[in-house]
Amino acid sequence: MSLSILSLVIFIAVFAGVVFIHEFGHFIVARLLKVEVEEFGFGLPPRILTLFHWKGTRFTLNWLPIGGFVRPKGENDPNVPGGLAAASPWTRLAVLLAGPTMNLLLGIVVFSLLFFEMGVPDYTKVQVAEVMANSPASEAGLRPDDIVVEANGAKITDSNQFHDIIYGNLDKPIQLTVLRNGKTVNLTATPSSTRPAGAGALGISMGPALVPSGSVIDSVRYGSLAVYEQSRLLVLLPAQLIRGQASPDSSRFVGIKGIYDLFGQAVSRDVQSREPTSSPTQGQVPTYFTLQLIGILTISLGVLNLVPFPALDGGRILFVLPELLLRRRIPPEWENGINAVGMALLLAFMLYVNVMDFVNPAIVTLPK
Repeated sequence: MSLSILSLVIFIAVFAGVVFIHEFGHFIVARLLKVEVEEFGFGLPPRILTLFHWKGTRFTLNWLPIGGFVRPKGENDPNVPGGLAAASPWTRLAVLLAGPTMNLLLGIVVFSLLFFEMGVPDYTKVQVAEVMANSPASEAGLRPDDIVVEANGAKITDSNQFHDIIYGNLDKPIQLTVLRNGKTVNLTATPSSTRPAGAGALGISMGPALVPSGSVIDSVRYGSLAVYEQSRLLVLLPAQLIRGQASPDSSRFVGIKGIYDLFGQAVSRDVQSREPTSSPTQGQVPTYFTLQLIGILTISLGVLNLVPFPALDGGRILFVLPELLLRRRIPPEWENGINAVGMALLLAFMLYVNVMDFVNPAIVTLPK
């Protein structure tokens, strides 16, 4: 199978799966809380056929293979007995939260698997993540995944410590001892004072070393922390953009084409990292970019759906809160009208984002 076909198959499967797990969350919690569901669709309309009926729910197969949808009974009409709008505010809140929660739980599963495969971070060891081309580090022979053991005779146990040694020895040679594929290698690197601040005096990015996971529990713990950190970054992104701490170009929304392009890169890199090398003494370290993108995609869907904008789950939750706090329900006709306007704005925004993917595509390159 060619890489382009493999990328397309994986992209469709992942995109559909992430949306499907979101809708399944709404469905399962609705059924558990006795809210009737009229239809659960595999894919998006138009409908191909009805697969079967189960406890009052029609399960359908639809033409567009992108996720699925749930149509609760009486979703917007509180006069329909047994429907969602007629349920208690706590029930409606639980059903609305279930979709994003399922996405975040999937994120924990994905990142836990990632840490189990790649290893968990050891914050007492410093690992080189990236080496820039034509940099002092590249000229010295440093490679990605090298673990820095010593610098000028000092044992390195922290990224900040190594950073201070680098910038305390600008234009002076630093004697480095690194661990590479289980072997000790001695190198000499000279950090440059003339390099741009963004490039770094040595030309590397670094972080805690990844060591084999001690247990599934460790992997899940770090997977949960990764989901928290990714969610926190998404929540703080608007404030960072306003303060100028994040670049608009690097923080822009991408549509289906943009996500597909990223998956194309990820699949290609992951496949290439697993191909045999010409040198039997220099094996490649397998990458897991596709798994990382799956995790980021499902977390993004979960967090963005909690944004308090009409038509999103977060916007619908916003209409439930006054009933919980003040015992007064916002008139359903107001809620339905505002959500309809919100949906129209969302569709227009999505159209704009997807058009911009072709007119002015985002240039995103995965790290080496």
